[in-house]
Parts: sequence; structure tokens; C-alpha cells
Amino acid sequence: MILRKFVAYLYYVGCVILGIGIVGKMLIHFPLYCERRMKKLLFTIALASIGASVSAQNINGTWSGELNAGFQKIKVVLNLSDDGKCTLDSPDQGAYGIAATTNFVSADSINVSIASLNASYSARLQNGELKGTFTQNGFKLPLSLKPSEKAELRRPQNPQPPYPYETEEVTFQNTKAGATLAGTLTIPAGGSKYVLLMVTGSGAQNRDEEVFGHKPFAVIADRLARAGIATLRYDDRATGKSVGGMDPNVTTLDFAADAEAGIQWLRSQKQFKKVGLIGHSEGGTIAFMLAAQKKLNFIVSLAGTSVKGDSVLLAQTKAMAGPQVKDLTIEQLRQMPEMQNPWVKWFIDYDPQNDIAKIKCPVMALNGSKDLQVIASQNLPALRRTLPKNKRNIIKEYEGLNHLFQHCKTGMPTEYATIEETFSEEVINDIIAWIKRL
Repeated sequence: MILRKFVAYLYYVGCVILGIGIVGKMLIHFPLYCERRMKKLLFTIALASIGASVSAQNINGTWSGELNAGFQKIKVVLNLSDDGKCTLDSPDQGAYGIAATTNFVSADSINVSIASLNASYSARLQNGELKGTFTQNGFKLPLSLKPSEKAELRRPQNPQPPYPYETEEVTFQNTKAGATLAGTLTIPAGGSKYVLLMVTGSGAQNRDEEVFGHKPFAVIADRLARAGIATLRYDDRATGKSVGGMDPNVTTLDFAADAEAGIQWLRSQKQFKKVGLIGHSEGGTIAFMLAAQKKLNFIVSLAGTSVKGDSVLLAQTKAMAGPQVKDLTIEQLRQMPEMQNPWVKWFIDYDPQNDIAKIKCPVMALNGSKDLQVIASQNLPALRRTLPKNKRNIIKEYEGLNHLFQHCKTGMPTEYATIEETFSEEVINDIIAWIKRL
């Protein structure tokens, strides 16, 4: 019972199901997150649009501090403008600006509630600091903020013109689901015999797989196009310019069907000789699923899972929470109420080994040694054991890279937004070289 309460605590302060879509996206958005398939990763707090008059004399400006969420600290930035508007950012989690209601505000005090998150923040100005309490679902955490300068995110890998390739806005249909998927087809000058469908990780993501201020799919598509390789990246269903297909009972199978529709559309264009798929996290797992159905000429899996979902969840929870949950078992995880969501239930029961054993096309499967969401030492050996032999297969672990394929210190999700690198250039170069040898 004590262990289960500890795991529940981690869930509420921002960790328990990270990564492939389950753990720790944001404690507060978990119900909606499950419906939208739980995107790559993490705790998010947000306040925005505080529509009340705040005294510029004492409170306005930018304030920052750290929320101590048990085993990790999360940076929080509160921005108060002269007109009384406010935003609260969590840079570590890439979270910015969700509406809140001001219950009370004065020259030296503030109290804000966020009904959709069942959360509130109350603070008083003391000795130049806002000192108060962040409360959510009965959990109270101290949060003190000091005056600071608002930091600008640097993302030096974001594509910059001139672009030596063409881009085209396209749509394709998943008729059965009633979904129209919108995306960007990127074609090198002079065309390409290769094209890859790009499939994002779990959660509602746009075509760039934009997360924490990073746009990894935009970076990869740009680099591939400059090397003569075409791509199609698309907004997830009911996200960005994609419409339809929303259902609270969706699972990875439904998102695999969206990807299959994208593959069919690419083949219908008749301009590409080899159609492949590059997928990250859940997208990597979808790559295995579609390759098993002989839908593809080749696949690239970026941190896709190779073992049963409950084992993935247990390993990532222990990797991030450490010795506090060393005795946690799969059975205990399965008993948690959060595990009853349709997406989660499918995930923890799905065993990729059955699909992997059927794959005949060339496979490139990559992981980082510091990935705490899809553990390389757990997943890559399982893939090597089961994947049918093919001299063109590559299974590789990169030293020092996290789940987003960034060079990092700890691998914790709280680092993602603080790292300027979006995606390892070494990995991109290896992908390009491998595809050109096919």
C-alpha cells in the first residue's frame, strides 16, 4: 500500500508514465492526454490570461523559481505584464500559457485557480519574492518565485532558408476513421527515389513533432531533403490542420491506420520507388507493426519499443524514480486506476515481438544510452533476438543521447527543453548513409 501511494504521488507531481506516451506528460492533463494518445512525456503547469488589474508597482515583471516535485525540480516562470495579464511557463516541460481565473489580486498578493486542472496557486510578496503554495488534487507544494529576466529559447538546428528543395501542402484520408490528415511533402530538387512517412510519438503532435520548443521532424526532413531524400510529415488526427477521427477509445492501432493511409497515398503518387517509414517512440512501434504487414520497403525506428508495454512502463518508472520504487511490480502498476484507459490498456498488453518476428524489409533501429523512457538495454537486445536476419539491418545504441536523441547529462525529461540541440547530427548522418545504401 505504501509503495502504491508513492507511485500515485509520482503520478500527481509529474512522473509516473513517461515516454511512449504514458508517463508523465502532465499530471493535470492526463485524462485528455489519454484520449489524445498521450504525447512524448511530462509534468506541465500553466496559468494564463489573468484578467484582473495588477499593481505595476510591486508585482509586474518576470518571476522564476523551482517546484520541488519529489525526486525532481521543475523550473517555473511567471510573467506579469503592465496591463494585468499573466502567463506561467514551465520551460523544462515546454509548457506555456493555459487559461486561469484570478480569485484575488492586490499589490502584494495573488491567488489563481485553474478549474480544468483542479489546481491553484496562492502567493504573497515577501522580501522581494513571491512566496506561496501550488495545490493540485489535494497535493500542496511550496513555490517561491524571484524576479528574473525572461529567457529566450535557442534552437540553432531549426531549418533556415534558402531551401534547396520543394515543399507541398497535401492531405490524405483515413476513410474508416473519418480523419483527414494534413501534412508537408518535401521533395529534393531533381526528385528522389526514396520517400519516408514520418510518424510522431504518442500524444497530439503537429507535423514537426514540436515539443519543448524543439521541432525534430522539421530538422530531420530538412537534412534528408538536402541529401536527396523525400519525406511526408503530417499533423496527428484532430491536431493542427488535420481534422476528424477523434474518439476517446483510440489506441495505437488507430494511429497505425492513419500511418497506413499515408503510405497508401505516397504509393499512389507513382514518383517514388522505395517507400519507407521513420517513426519516433510510438511511431517507431508503428513502424514495426506496418513492416510486419509488408507495407513498407524499409523502416527507421527511433526509440521504438521491442518488448511488452507493461515491461516498458515498469522499467521507465524505475529508471526515473530510482530506489524509491525498486520493489514495484507489473501487477501493482496494472491495479492503478490510470491503467484502465483504453489507450493505456492496449499499450501495456501489446507485445511488439510478434510483429517484429514477421518483418522482412531492412530495419534501422536506434536508441540512446541515456533514454529513460525506452530503455536501450531492455529493448535493443530483445529486437536483436527476434528480428529476422538481414544483412542490411542496423541496430545501434548511441552513447549519451536521451529519448529525443539529444546529447544530455542525465536523460531526465526535465532536461529536454533546456538543451539547445534538437536532434543529434551524427544520428541524422547515419540515417542518410544507411538509406542511400539500400
